[in-house]
Amino acid sequence: MEATMPRDAAPLHGEPPADADAVDGSNARETVARDTSDRASDSLRPSAWTTLSTRPRRQAIGHFMRGAGRHLATLGIALVAVVIAAATWQHYVTAPWTRNGSVRVQVANVAPQVAGKIVELRVADNQFVHKGDVLYVIDPFDFEVAVRVDKALVDQRAADLVVKQAEFDRRQHLSNLATTPEEQQIYAGNAAQAKAAYEAAAHQLALAELNLKRTSVVSPVDGYVTNLLLRAGDYAVTGVSNVSVIDSDSFWIDGYFEETKMARVCVGDRAEAQLVGYSKPILGHVKTVTRGISVSNAAAGAQGLPNVDPIYTWVRLAQRVPVRLAIDTVPPDVPLVSGMTATVTIRQPSAGGGQTWLDRLREHFVDPVSGLFGAGPPPRANCLQATSQQRPEVEALPYAREPAVPPAAKLAPGLTPGIDASPRLP
Repeated sequence: MEATMPRDAAPLHGEPPADADAVDGSNARETVARDTSDRASDSLRPSAWTTLSTRPRRQAIGHFMRGAGRHLATLGIALVAVVIAAATWQHYVTAPWTRNGSVRVQVANVAPQVAGKIVELRVADNQFVHKGDVLYVIDPFDFEVAVRVDKALVDQRAADLVVKQAEFDRRQHLSNLATTPEEQQIYAGNAAQAKAAYEAAAHQLALAELNLKRTSVVSPVDGYVTNLLLRAGDYAVTGVSNVSVIDSDSFWIDGYFEETKMARVCVGDRAEAQLVGYSKPILGHVKTVTRGISVSNAAAGAQGLPNVDPIYTWVRLAQRVPVRLAIDTVPPDVPLVSGMTATVTIRQPSAGGGQTWLDRLREHFVDPVSGLFGAGPPPRANCLQATSQQRPEVEALPYAREPAVPPAAKLAPGLTPGIDASPRLP
């Protein structure tokens, strides 16, 4: 008879439990549930094949983008380099500017018109003088004496002329019984000679008075006395310059431009000149352009043949052409000293003056790039025609004119009161 064991009794070692089937069923259900959840989660995640196929595509796209970025950066740097090279070429090669500029001025070399010892010096070196100011005085004694002597001679000639003219008039009114034609001719000749002698004396007196005025040597311009080496006591020689006066109203600037830049220089263009050591530029405009410079090959050599200098075909220096700039505005703290070095820049006319956007594009981009390949900017038409249309500047100084000869009767009155009356002594 089998012994029945209680349901809650523990199974023996190695013996399966009584409800093994139930346990196996529950385990199977748990396993099925786990597999179902795992499959659900796997369906939500990309498969391994999908991951393996997308990663190389992303890597290829990233590699392509990095390569394209490098190429674009290289292209951008190249374009910037081309623009910088074009701007540099335009500025240094074709732009109208030069460091070879200098300040120029007119200098009045004052020379005495009479000779003598300098007794008074009224100016100092680098002193500003006005037009007409006395620079120095020459000893006037000899010239004062000459004036007094000539005045006395004029009085003598005037009296002689009055008397001889009266004698001639008497003979003209006498009848043929009282005088003869020969006598009338003699008195007429005496009167003519006396008149010529009187006029010569009057002219000589005018010259003596003018020489007396010339003993005071004056400045012909407004400006600065420079390099004064004169002193009182020196002897002034006629026509020999001994004082130099810089004309303060005659400053200008000369810019020596290379012939490769002359296509952009026109009469009337605005100009800036910056002196060495000063930041503010001097403003002006192009006044004239020199139409000729010296050519060494034009000189004749032996036997009258042309003397041509040999040059290297691969080395050719550009010729320099002088361009004169008129000064319009000078900054108050910039002094003008003749001989100072200046950097001259010619400013082109404003782009708004009738230019289209295409013209401005060609001016700012096409011309500089074409200049890299040797094609310079086209020259402007009628650039230098204004020079021939300018009126010449007439510069004149007041000069002495010969005074009119006064009538002799005013200098010697009462010598001939009438033709028929006897002369009355003074």
